[in-house]
Amino acid sequence: MRLILIRHPQPLAEPGLCYGSTDLPVLPGEPERVLAALHASVAIPANAPIYTSPLQRCAALAHLLGKPTFDARLRELHFGGWEMRRWDDIPRADVDAWAADLAHYRPGGGESATDAALRVLSFRASLLQQAHTDAVIVCHAGVMRLLMAYEPGKDAAQTALRAASAAHRIGYGEAVILEATR
Repeated sequence: MRLILIRHPQPLAEPGLCYGSTDLPVLPGEPERVLAALHASVAIPANAPIYTSPLQRCAALAHLLGKPTFDARLRELHFGGWEMRRWDDIPRADVDAWAADLAHYRPGGGESATDAALRVLSFRASLLQQAHTDAVIVCHAGVMRLLMAYEPGKDAAQTALRAASAAHRIGYGEAVILEATR
């Protein structure tokens, strides 16, 4: 199955803010701008199902693409007490503790990368049970990185570490195409 992963448009948030699973709106006009750019660069099959994170920064674009199915497993990592704080205001010792245990540390007391990988891999497994040729997934950079990091035989913690070690920055509205097999 071909997965067309699309990162949400730019949210209405100041630069340097940790917003993870906070439900932020997008900048005015961004969904339309991203849609135009996608149509110019990616062939999205008319019959492909559209799955999206329920967060409004994803849903805004997904609704423009068609009739989406919302799936909470596609939401971004929950950063607990770090949500809506400036990254510069988060104590360096806390960030270092996260860096020392990327798979299991719960930033801000929120969700670990392994927790996020478990739900994202659950979504992936459910999707592959269906008989689609293509699927469009509007989600977040962290979710995209986890889907891109999937490797058969690796568990959620290994997938989380692989995603964290990938040196790939995913821009707002960027699309990545994956061939997914069971």
